[in-house]
Amino acid sequence: MPENNRGVALGAGAFLLWGFAALYWPFLSASEPSEILAHRMVWALLAMCVFLLLARRGWAWLPAVLRNPRRLLPVAAAAVLISLNWWGFIYSVSVEQTLQASLAYFINPLMSVCLGVLLFSERLRTAQWVAVGLGVLAVVVMTVGYGVTPWLALLMASSFAAYGAVKKYVDLDGMQSLTVETLVMFLPALGFVVYLEATGSGTALSVSPAHTALLVGGGFVTALPLLLFGVAARQVPLSVIGMLQYIAPTMMFFIGWLIQGEEMPPARWIGFVLVWSALCLFVFDQVRGARSRSRARARARQELAEQEREPEGCARPEHEE
Repeated sequence: MPENNRGVALGAGAFLLWGFAALYWPFLSASEPSEILAHRMVWALLAMCVFLLLARRGWAWLPAVLRNPRRLLPVAAAAVLISLNWWGFIYSVSVEQTLQASLAYFINPLMSVCLGVLLFSERLRTAQWVAVGLGVLAVVVMTVGYGVTPWLALLMASSFAAYGAVKKYVDLDGMQSLTVETLVMFLPALGFVVYLEATGSGTALSVSPAHTALLVGGGFVTALPLLLFGVAARQVPLSVIGMLQYIAPTMMFFIGWLIQGEEMPPARWIGFVLVWSALCLFVFDQVRGARSRSRARARARQELAEQEREPEGCARPEHEE
């Protein structure tokens, strides 16, 4: 399989797994979201150790990262942000608010764009500003319609957008960065798990073997799609990744609406239609911009090729001097 096609397949696989994760965490309803999150952090490190061994990557790079605060600090910040995002997702699907998780990952690209403007002085085109405005209007409509701000969606979207921004300062590849992120959170998470078990509040050993296996499996459910995404991001253009990322929130939307039976009153429908309109405009602008840049590069290459051929083909005959 060509590398580009393999990258698309891996990227689609990552987002499909993220979408199906909305069905995984409710099986752990006997545990509080904070306990599930702690186990997710603990077993994600085990999963990364397994993946590192399978990839034969070794650990020689790790001590240099841990000894260098300037390299470790961005990774630690990323670990805190992704943990916050994980907690929001676990909580939302556990209390059957999967539609908020869907909304979060639909508006996440718009929040990422806003952070790009605020933190990296990026400039938005008119269509992108309109898309951001539609996203803000969607949140306002849902807030007015419900009388309550969709804070879970905003928490997940903002934390994941901030996670992506912080990752720009991380000088490690995807597998190394995720390993250090899980390592940073391992001891606090393990301490919390031990505390819960010691006080009789934990469920890891008291519910059933299947429940214990699901808690352990949460680490692999966490790590595997992130690794697939990391490989895909290096093999296919970001514009393709941008299109694939809507697989997961679309799946979450249908899981919340059709499987979990969440209500879809008019305010929520209007909000989602506004968000989808914003994303259509956003994606259209991205595709149009990518095509324009591609045509510009093609013209530049053609002009350069013509300039290189010109001295040989346009030489004057001697009698014209």
